[in-house]
Amino acid sequence: MSDPQIVVGAAIIRGGALLAAQRAQPPSLRGRWELPGGKVDPGETDIEALVRECREELGVCIRPLRRIGGDVAFPRRPQGPSAVLRVWTADLVDGEPAALEHLALRWLRAEALTDVDWLPADVPFLDAIRPHLGG
Repeated sequence: MSDPQIVVGAAIIRGGALLAAQRAQPPSLRGRWELPGGKVDPGETDIEALVRECREELGVCIRPLRRIGGDVAFPRRPQGPSAVLRVWTADLVDGEPAALEHLALRWLRAEALTDVDWLPADVPFLDAIRPHLGG
């Protein structure tokens, strides 16, 4: 059995709110919400991938701060490899997030975290993110 594909996600927090991104692709996930991020490429560290993915998807530079939670398995796909999601809290260093690869972006306060239809792998991280959002 091969190692799972590592996928990284950024819990980008600003002013007590979390940045959520609405998927455009694939069609089966279109309209659902996720933490920005993506697959770790061969030879790349988790942190390098997180910074690269946020630059590509959002047009911003982030600073990952600390990993939260453990590995969360993605739902198994019949034809795909197993995959796990790892999440870090992150600050914006430069730029204003833009939906370069997503349908929309939203800043969610703690009381609104469950107002969007999150992808299953992201849901377990919401409780760990909530304390970082303040009152």
